[in-house]
Amino acid sequence: MTAPHPAETLSYRERASLPTTGPLAAYLLRLISIKKTNLCLSADVETSRELLELAREVGDSICILKTHCDIVTDWSDRTARALREIARSKSFVVFEDRKFADIGETVQKQYTSGYHRIATWAEITNAHILPGPAIVTALHKAANQTIAKYNTAVHTEISGPPRMAAVDGEEDEYHDVTESVAVESPMEVEDDERRLSIKEITDRKHSIVSISASTTISHRTESISPCPEPDFRPDEAFALDTRTLLTRLGEAPYLRSLLLLAEMSSEGHLMTPEYSQKCVEIARQNREFVMGFVAQRGLNSEKDDNFLTMTPGCQLPPPGQEGKKLGDGLGQQYNTPHKLIYEQKCDVIIVGRGIVNAPDRHKEAERYRHAGWSAYEERVGAMKG
Repeated sequence: MTAPHPAETLSYRERASLPTTGPLAAYLLRLISIKKTNLCLSADVETSRELLELAREVGDSICILKTHCDIVTDWSDRTARALREIARSKSFVVFEDRKFADIGETVQKQYTSGYHRIATWAEITNAHILPGPAIVTALHKAANQTIAKYNTAVHTEISGPPRMAAVDGEEDEYHDVTESVAVESPMEVEDDERRLSIKEITDRKHSIVSISASTTISHRTESISPCPEPDFRPDEAFALDTRTLLTRLGEAPYLRSLLLLAEMSSEGHLMTPEYSQKCVEIARQNREFVMGFVAQRGLNSEKDDNFLTMTPGCQLPPPGQEGKKLGDGLGQQYNTPHKLIYEQKCDVIIVGRGIVNAPDRHKEAERYRHAGWSAYEERVGAMKG
């Protein structure tokens, strides 16, 4: 019998410390471990209001929010800013499910410019390898340029008394964001609306420019990307509460990673085993940028592999209907969290309509969170037992 791969037996926290783990993947694995959630919500909604309300409702239960920004009819920079703010306050990362599949120069423009400018607000995106491995190197180059632009920009921070910020894409809809906010301008764009973004103030050294009775304005520059805090000692991790651990972990580093589409959950998809294996080979050649795969099973096989597998098509049967085969009549086939995490050795379950259409979305997200986490604990415990 073949011995299980280390990625199947190690905990998320242990995998975060492996030398083959990139900084953003390490951050995500630590975040998953602290929040005790391997749940990604697929927020396939059509308005900014729905997207942001959903993020607030279930943000505490998830590690990743997956978006389709091109189906949001009123998407704007304000939507992206508000989503980033919620991600910081609720401690999750954003995955734009763009599925790039074109030549290098085209995908670079699709990733960094145009109406959505995905690279500026989504930590993770994904791509097909149909155009060949050059699509990965092209996206990596575009990501590095975005990071460099951010890190060499001047960020203007304004702190003061509590204020209200528009976040729902409508002029008359305002919500209390934070008692201390900041305005930063990391992107070289022409109009003021696209230059402003809302950001929580963090503990950094500032050079004070001007002070009034109620407001402090300062400027800062960063020459390198922020990195995750070092991992915590096991005894310390268990002694501290979740909020303290998340505060120590800090916000996600301004880095970008890619997932390769190796398999799909739709019936009759054309991604052959040979195609999936090619995805793995390309990922191994681009470990700095490729975080893992969208697939239906874990694809780590070589000793140094430590790729994350994120899996759509996950759904829990309604209570009392366990064992029922689920689908949507449109070719989508569903698997339970236990099958995907425990049996198929996946790392993150992606759930959409099962939560989005639930009467109580927070409660349903917690049901999925518990199911996914229990399957993970059972897998790791069984492998180490």
